[in-house]
Amino acid sequence: MAITSAIVVYAVVWFLVLFCVLPQKLNTQGEIGIVFKGTSSSAPANLNIRKKFIITSIISAVIWALICLAIIYGLISASTMDLFKFFGPRN
Repeated sequence: MAITSAIVVYAVVWFLVLFCVLPQKLNTQGEIGIVFKGTSSSAPANLNIRKKFIITSIISAVIWALICLAIIYGLISASTMDLFKFFGPRN
């Protein structure tokens, strides 16, 4: 696997994990009881974005390493993702 492929895979995994981590342990302004003027009651009261970025990076690194190992050892390849080969017409 080329270095650019590894970087792209990490970026995709990182953003997917980020969207899973963002809503975790989220306290809204409505839950706390302090709704600022001009905001929705469902707006986050304290997002802790730095902590969520760190958690996202750690989880992404583990998932990325597993994906890279699967690609390097041949468990995942372009031929294994050829769905036409599996679902296409039979000869």
